[in-house]
Amino acid sequence: MVAFNKNSLFTGVIGCLLCCQLAVAKDVLRVLAWPGYADPDVVHVFEQRYQVSVEVTFVDSDEALWAKMHAASGPRFDVLAANTAEMQRYFAAGLLKPLDPAQLPNTRRQLPRFRNLAAIPGLQQQGRLYAVPFTYSTMGIIYDRRQFPVPPDSMNVLWDPRYRHKVLDFNSGQHNFSFTALASGIGQPFALSAAQRERLVQRLIALRRNVLTFYSLPEEGTELFIRHKIALMFGNYGTQQLNSLRQAGADVGYAIPREGVLAWLDCWAMTAASSKPRLAQQWINYMLEPAVSALLPTRQGLANTLSASDELKPGAKVLWLQPVENAAQREALWQKIYSGDRPGSF
Repeated sequence: MVAFNKNSLFTGVIGCLLCCQLAVAKDVLRVLAWPGYADPDVVHVFEQRYQVSVEVTFVDSDEALWAKMHAASGPRFDVLAANTAEMQRYFAAGLLKPLDPAQLPNTRRQLPRFRNLAAIPGLQQQGRLYAVPFTYSTMGIIYDRRQFPVPPDSMNVLWDPRYRHKVLDFNSGQHNFSFTALASGIGQPFALSAAQRERLVQRLIALRRNVLTFYSLPEEGTELFIRHKIALMFGNYGTQQLNSLRQAGADVGYAIPREGVLAWLDCWAMTAASSKPRLAQQWINYMLEPAVSALLPTRQGLANTLSASDELKPGAKVLWLQPVENAAQREALWQKIYSGDRPGSF
């Protein structure tokens, strides 16, 4: 008769359980992105294809994204989505890892404008690829069709006294100085001199007197536009905002100002903290599949980098966001303007 060893049996059971756990354990890809960039059904397909788990963390501002990347505790992200200006900031802080173009074959599907890497600041650094364009929007003029039989064609319409207190603007010193520079004929809105900033302060004070109020989030802008029968607004969120307003029942149009238009271009990048470079780049490549990119226009009202958009018409002067000459100084000046300080106190 064979002796029964309880300790051996217990050890064997524990060993089997540990083996089973290891067999079903999956790699986890941690994604930091904006709402609408990684919907559950899109994530599910990727998880099934690569037999991994994806954890998505959403942010609603550049500041929130920066804070998440710098949090002492919490997840270490593998990939993030941010605009070209922010990408330059992240690279300077040592937070990005270079990408291998050979692992991103879907970039060949992109329009020539987005394959011309050298023409878009923030994609390459020191000759290496760090960010891949994903989606974009111009930051144009959204207007009420009933109050504008003819679409406005200049950003200067925001100062028109006929629309006093029927204008909405976005609460941002950086963007307000930039679009006001364009409206004032300054061709380099991201690199203002001290004299130019002083001149633009006076224009922004005049703008503040003409607007009803300032919004921060797209939902807030939509609610204010409809409730107050707004005539026009600076569309910081671009066509995504336009789509939201139309879904809410507003009869609105969208115009690109003749002086030029600011535009944000959100890209995917791999973080320096990622321990899964192959999986991270598979995610970025997956985001450029036609079936995935096609969801941006239909669900979010945003353009993608694979198909043509009416926003980028031939001849339109589109300026992708870049870091500004002194963000802190712009914001400090803007807070004085926003608070209604007397012009002589600047």
